[in-house]
Amino acid sequence: MKVKRRRFRPTLRLRVTLLNALLLAGAGSLLVLLGWLLVTDAMRRSDRLGDGTQVRLEEGGWVDFHQWQERAVASAETELVTKGVLAVAAITVVGMAGAYAVVGRALRPLHQVTATAQRLGGETLDQRIHYTGTDDEVAELADTFDAMLDRLGATFTAQQRFVANASHELRTPLAVMRTEVDVTLSDPDVDAAELRRMAEVVRDASERANALVDSLLMLARSQARTGLRAEPLDLATGVQGALSAMDNEIRRTNLNVTTQLAGAPVIGDPSLLDRLAGNLIENAVRYNHLGGRIWVRSGRQGDYAHLIVGNTGFEVAQADVAGMFEPFRRGGQERTGARGSGLGLSIVHAVCQAHGGSVGAVALTGGGLEVTVALPVRSP
Repeated sequence: MKVKRRRFRPTLRLRVTLLNALLLAGAGSLLVLLGWLLVTDAMRRSDRLGDGTQVRLEEGGWVDFHQWQERAVASAETELVTKGVLAVAAITVVGMAGAYAVVGRALRPLHQVTATAQRLGGETLDQRIHYTGTDDEVAELADTFDAMLDRLGATFTAQQRFVANASHELRTPLAVMRTEVDVTLSDPDVDAAELRRMAEVVRDASERANALVDSLLMLARSQARTGLRAEPLDLATGVQGALSAMDNEIRRTNLNVTTQLAGAPVIGDPSLLDRLAGNLIENAVRYNHLGGRIWVRSGRQGDYAHLIVGNTGFEVAQADVAGMFEPFRRGGQERTGARGSGLGLSIVHAVCQAHGGSVGAVALTGGGLEVTVALPVRSP
């Protein structure tokens, strides 16, 4: 097996060490230079001595003072420079070794971050650094990395749950269609009426699957915020259209609908905002009881347009309300008609976020839910 040679990298540890060595060498050189200047200046001060002044040497004999001074200065300069250079070199080497060790210890958590990141995968998102050193920038980085892994783990878990739920929701109508076709074809005496009944079941199942796919695409488009249009419109207009679309179901279940629709102008994507109002109305009808009530109010308050949709129905715990805005979460018991896919409120939440707004819900005493949407009058 061919071993891949690791090319030289100017690592942070190496760069900090070299910078420390450069600073030490520079500071030491400046001190040597300063000492050299001071010694030279001090030894050349002979203004009060006239020409012809002589100095008696220790070994005997006399020499001209200026000659002796030149030799002494040269000797001192040579010794100072030689010993200064050796001292600077020694300090630089010791400083490099110390800096290399200290920086290596300080950067150890960064190596832990790198090692943890390299080990991460779908099955190892539970690993953390758990740094316990000094509360410094490195500790802040390690804590930030751990927090990021917590968010990634939660997102990955939610994605897995979403894929599993979507697969289950799609599998159900497909299984219904496959079963109906197999059972019908296995009967050699099948007549036209039975074939017609089978075709109707398959059609209904395909419509359910198609509606689920459309909802998934709508949710993905809202969350991605791609291709959004910005047009002026009124939320009250979408409410009227949604009520008209659900008119037959409202009559069938004998629901009492009251509206107080004031102007709620916003700027946003017409198709998404129509879907927002449609999902709220559909949920209010679907999760209601026979002879129940639905109330819808719209208006503007300050810089926000509001849409409120409430309905009677079975009781929902307030603690479960927040989870109802997650995909494939259904609150309460099955009510009128067929249950939906559990994407209605999650699409509403995604559309609100895409338009810089918010949505909240309150579980009503005695049963039912009231959902409030707030969108900025101007696009974010």
